[in-house]
Amino acid sequence: MNRNRAVVRGLLLAVVILIFSAASFSQIAVGISVRVGPPALPVYAQPLCPGPGYFWTPGYWGWNDDAGYYWVPGTWVVAPVGMLWTPGYWGWGGGFYAWHAGYWGPHVGFYGGINYGFGYGGVGFGGGEWRGGAFFYNRTVTNVSVTNVTNVYTRTVVVNENHTAFNGGEGGVAARPTAQEEAAGREQHTAPLAEQTQHEHLASQNRQNFASENHGRPAVAATARAGDFSSRSAVSARSAGGEYHAPAMSPKEARVASTPGNKGTSNDGFRPFSKPSNNGGSAGNTAHGNEGRPNQTHASQSRPQNESHTAHSPQPKPSAPQQSHKLSPPPKRPAPPKPEHHKGR
Repeated sequence: MNRNRAVVRGLLLAVVILIFSAASFSQIAVGISVRVGPPALPVYAQPLCPGPGYFWTPGYWGWNDDAGYYWVPGTWVVAPVGMLWTPGYWGWGGGFYAWHAGYWGPHVGFYGGINYGFGYGGVGFGGGEWRGGAFFYNRTVTNVSVTNVTNVYTRTVVVNENHTAFNGGEGGVAARPTAQEEAAGREQHTAPLAEQTQHEHLASQNRQNFASENHGRPAVAATARAGDFSSRSAVSARSAGGEYHAPAMSPKEARVASTPGNKGTSNDGFRPFSKPSNNGGSAGNTAHGNEGRPNQTHASQSRPQNESHTAHSPQPKPSAPQQSHKLSPPPKRPAPPKPEHHKGR
């Protein structure tokens, strides 16, 4: 009898833990919505990998209702064995920008086609791979030292100079999820690590991280370890990814009240959007400064948005690879159906 009771108590405890974990993850996954787009992603170098087992999580723009967008520095964290990080992203739709939170999973899902750099070129991840219980690093796009990290390899990559920080809408990345990304989005996921959550919280406490102060070029763009913003660990941005334009409305005016229809979650993958109207305002919105428009211009106006080319043969590893250089080749996305007369696009 006592043994049966112990089994029942164990099962109940397991159920409680699972429910709590799911609830915690849903709170983290539920995004926010605003009427102004994030600045371009800054250009910065990747700090040296601290050691084996560390996984790179790229920087991104977070949101604060009192001060607007703030930069969450990219950082290295100890990855759950066998898991890969799918970065969060901003997606435009219905007249506002919704945040889709990142997550850990066995495969990399859709992250808006955003070029976060260092292996995250918009599709998948080329910075490394799991081989059994060990993680191997692609030295072409990650800053690792063979002195303290021996699991390394090199792989041919491509260069992508796009620094746009959101998907959809005017000026956004026009990317939709592949079948593989949609499948990855339906897999069982794990919430961001506690150190990732704390890292984001600490970033929101530093006034210098806010776009209104740094104009898209944060003084701390990346750190060697999560939560460590000291000068020894921090890496400053080389430049802003595009011209910064201050929003015409306050953060509180830009904030959209959360409703079931505008909450972005890590499982959404891609939220369909309607294109902005011809007058530059978002569909369904009245003109109001930068409302419904991107808060940036492209880093290079002389190139097509998604232009890329094959990099040269791997050279000796630089001390710190720069963002957006030497990214893994994205798999081909399925082509849209051709018109009946079969003319090219």
